[in-house]
Amino acid sequence: MTGNSQVPKDVLLDNLRQLAPEIFTEGKVDWERLKATLGEEVEFSNERYVLNWAGKSDAFRVLQTPSNRTLAPAKEESVDFETTGDIFIEGENLEVLKILQKSYFGKIKMIYIDPPYNTGNDSFIYPDKFSETKNEYQKRVGDKDEEGYMTREGMFRKNSRENGQYHSNWLNMMYPRLFLARNLLRDDGVIFVSIDDNEVHNLRLMMNEIFGEENFISQFVWRTDGNFDNQAKIKNCHEYILLFAKSEALFPHPPVVDPNIPESSKLYKEEIRNTIVKNGPKNPISVIDLPIGFPCDFKEGVIKQRSDIYPFYKNDAIVNEFSLKNNVRVESGWSSKELLMKFIENGLNPILDNKGQETSFIISKTGAIEVIKKRSERKSHVISVLNNMGGSQKATNEIEELGLIFDDYPKPTLLIKYLIQMVDDDDFIALDFFAGSGTLAHSIISQNSIDGGNRKFISVQLPEEIAVNKKAYNAGFKTISEICKNRIKKAINFELKSKAEKLQFNNESQDLGFKVFKLSESNFKIWRSQGIETAEELEKQMALFTDPVSENATAEPMVYELMLKSGFDLNSPVEHQNGVYRIGNGEMVLLIETVSEELIGEVIQSRPQKVIALDRLFEGNDQLKTNTALQMKDANIDFKTI
Repeated sequence: MTGNSQVPKDVLLDNLRQLAPEIFTEGKVDWERLKATLGEEVEFSNERYVLNWAGKSDAFRVLQTPSNRTLAPAKEESVDFETTGDIFIEGENLEVLKILQKSYFGKIKMIYIDPPYNTGNDSFIYPDKFSETKNEYQKRVGDKDEEGYMTREGMFRKNSRENGQYHSNWLNMMYPRLFLARNLLRDDGVIFVSIDDNEVHNLRLMMNEIFGEENFISQFVWRTDGNFDNQAKIKNCHEYILLFAKSEALFPHPPVVDPNIPESSKLYKEEIRNTIVKNGPKNPISVIDLPIGFPCDFKEGVIKQRSDIYPFYKNDAIVNEFSLKNNVRVESGWSSKELLMKFIENGLNPILDNKGQETSFIISKTGAIEVIKKRSERKSHVISVLNNMGGSQKATNEIEELGLIFDDYPKPTLLIKYLIQMVDDDDFIALDFFAGSGTLAHSIISQNSIDGGNRKFISVQLPEEIAVNKKAYNAGFKTISEICKNRIKKAINFELKSKAEKLQFNNESQDLGFKVFKLSESNFKIWRSQGIETAEELEKQMALFTDPVSENATAEPMVYELMLKSGFDLNSPVEHQNGVYRIGNGEMVLLIETVSEELIGEVIQSRPQKVIALDRLFEGNDQLKTNTALQMKDANIDFKTI
């Protein structure tokens, strides 16, 4: 409270800070960043506190360039496609993130990614020539083999330490992906990013810029329990996990989670754990009378040993609960004397301390009088050093137990489940766009089975070709995405088998399936203005667009493309009847197979908000098209033709 009236400028700045934290530097608007964010050509040159690198302006252009591709369903590779809410997407993650922008904007609660660490030995996609078209780029790098798989020689290139733009290449790869990922987070969403010493410094600065420095929550240190590099001067045994919130103000204290107690986040939320604070001789000696019934934490054997000091009796109503049988006068120095007196005056019932914590006292097994403070459910018991969660070897063993092989240092599910439980919710969507072997998906399935949660996952993995010298290749896997899909299926089968063996069908509603989608070219022809220099060339281009539907397009892929581009997510209900596709419980109707006057009448009667029809269905019947447009307008239905 300053006593001053609200200034419109401050309101606008607060709104801007929420919408675009990346345009602020040291609390002030950075005009060059604002222009770059809006898609203008900017060369960053002014001296100021900012993370800058070669190609940053190009990275902004990359994220501003829209994608015209789509996601096609692959039902034959899915499990329970029609009923599941979990999703696996095979494709390049930058393109996929662009495609998801409209349908998943502000819907993701948790993001976890394990990106390339830029060790000098890994390969990843990073842009170099931003002026060329997609077709030119694919032709130049030859990014697919004869069977259509992405090749390491094409999209993936090794980023060697000898490269003059070693760090810049990694930053150019990461920046647009993290920028687009932030758009997908809910206002109360969080993102976890695994990293090691190679790029943790740059990642922290980059995420400060994208998410806002004020939204940094923690930099966890994960003890990896792995093999050490015996040639290294210092044997590193840790990595990092950065945690940022979309809005720090909306990030609650995580529920109490502890890998050393039974793995059930519901238990953690329901059980209020105790903190025992021992008294010490911090104050002068004073005399306190402990009344009859003062609680004791004793067993039978301890009672006999200490009965010469205090007389006790056992409360038969509750096994192993003991109390003082007589009044007892004790002398000691009490650090919490006032609280102890309040506890006694309150009839030995819990009281609140000055922090609002529920507090009581008890005679311990050693005879000391101890303070017991109950943490509230909202108080975090998460610390920044993550121990006892295994390392890559444990994670590899988990995969091998499922009958799979993965060579590239996966994360253990115990670690990821610990992160999942930090999110104070058990009904949300989690996204991983560097899915690798599928650890996040596996962890979501496992944690839901443990605590009955309804979490959903979206995993994105490029069909990166596996090198012939890898164990996974010799085991029959051609791409990493194959391993990921198989792991998800194996994890589902494991849970089904486990429930059957234990006769535990108390969680029959658990989602044990997943939809598979593949990044694909659009089902509609894309207008190319480049290369058209004469009227004849323009006429030829226009002739190609008499029917904008691609020659190889089929109905179902078109349905999902139109869904995504209209803002419906991949789990929106799709009903197909009498040539009509009804999306989202009838909110949108797609006419891509047939039209008639009768059919149009039925559609209008169902009162959808939007109707999209293929223009070619009205070929030779302009009157029907005109009447349809007028009728839709009268019914306040948004009608478009393609």
